[in-house]
Amino acid sequence: MNAAPRRVRPGRALVLMSLAALAGGGFYWYQTQAAREAATPGPDSLAKIEIGTVEEVVTAQGKLEPRDYVDVGAQVSGQVKAIHVEIGDVVRSGELLAEIDPRVYDARVQANEARLRTLRAQLAEQQAQIRLAERIYARNKRLIAEQAVSQEVLEDSETNWRVAQARADSLRAQIEEAESTLDGDRTNLTFTKIFAPMDGTVVLQSAQEGQTLNAVQQAPVIVQLANLDRMTVRAQVAEADVMRIAPGQAAYFTTLGAMDDRWQGEVRQVLPSPEVINEVVLYNALLDVDNRDRRLMTGMSVQVFFVLGRAAEVPLIPLAALGERVPAADLAPGRAHRVQVKTATGTAARVVQIGIQNRRVGAVLDGLKPGDEVLLPITTPGSTAGVPKFPPRL
Repeated sequence: MNAAPRRVRPGRALVLMSLAALAGGGFYWYQTQAAREAATPGPDSLAKIEIGTVEEVVTAQGKLEPRDYVDVGAQVSGQVKAIHVEIGDVVRSGELLAEIDPRVYDARVQANEARLRTLRAQLAEQQAQIRLAERIYARNKRLIAEQAVSQEVLEDSETNWRVAQARADSLRAQIEEAESTLDGDRTNLTFTKIFAPMDGTVVLQSAQEGQTLNAVQQAPVIVQLANLDRMTVRAQVAEADVMRIAPGQAAYFTTLGAMDDRWQGEVRQVLPSPEVINEVVLYNALLDVDNRDRRLMTGMSVQVFFVLGRAAEVPLIPLAALGERVPAADLAPGRAHRVQVKTATGTAARVVQIGIQNRRVGAVLDGLKPGDEVLLPITTPGSTAGVPKFPPRL
């Protein structure tokens, strides 16, 4: 048996129709209001042109190192007898830093001095032999005229004289060799005492007392001295920016421990040979800075800013307010952009010339004055990425 269809009361149907109408009207009002708000720029979408300073810079990461430093090593092998300094000590040029056991080198000096005395004594004896041979030869030359001696005796006496002279020459050569060896041994003996080659601070100690050093193949480092009054920043500049960096260029840097402080300097040198790190080509730019207050320390990480240009007390505009580029209106040294400027009756498009700029603002060369207000771009649904969309004119 089929159930009879339910009848809708006229009053209830009227209520349902009213609710549906109200819902549709509310949705329409919400959409219209949202569109109106999206099309009307709020107070945050305006930027005022103000006077300020702008710098165009190239940034790079770097490390601090001493401007002048030297690795003080041992020139002779042996056991370290004493080290007279510690890390952090300030030393003067010529100050004794360390000593190597000198006994082996002292013994060599004494042995060569004895050998030299022996050779000199032999030379004195040989010179006496020369004088005797010379007198015999001279006497035989007189006797040969009287036929008191034979020609053979005369020739033998001449040979003996010449041989004695040759032996003396040989002894003189041996004496020169012994003197040279002795000079070397005396020099090596002096190398057992290691002196500071410059004024500086001991920043590294690589050897300990009692350690045996082998200086045959390379000079082992005992301490490192550095002049900490002047530091060098070794900044790694990307290959895309290195052609904009030149010696004498102004630069400054900040450290991780003092981000609000700037250390000023200028580029001393851009090294021609690059470093390749993870297939990225980087060039080292060297920047010197005074450090007599000793706030900067070796190995500190720094952020370097190479100043390409600077404009002070000029009108500044946020880069976000710049619209499309107008290449036909470019004038050296600026670039032309179209911007929307607020007027008494709404907004108007205007072409402005922009000079030096950083990542946030640019210097206005022409087209705007301090106090002018420009519209900032807004992003609308479906807009092309990277193309600023301005709100409609007021």
